[in-house]
Amino acid sequence: MQNNPFESGHIRNYILFYAGVVLIMILFFFASSLFNDVAVVEKKVFNTTIKNSVTLEPEKSVQEGEKNNPFKLKLLKKAY
Repeated sequence: MQNNPFESGHIRNYILFYAGVVLIMILFFFASSLFNDVAVVEKKVFNTTIKNSVTLEPEKSVQEGEKNNPFKLKLLKKAY
């Protein structure tokens, strides 16, 4: 005959074990954050100046693009 887990105390032991594991995790988190000294982080400044001179490259024709393409890939006429 099996014992009722609520009467035998197994549930209480599992809950205490779970609470102990959570408590240890919290203690390790606090210990790691207390002894981890973070140096001052420099503020990053992005270059936001706008260049006035805009250079556009001339468009290449399709034939020139095919000559410069090192891969021999062609698109299919139908999609499968």
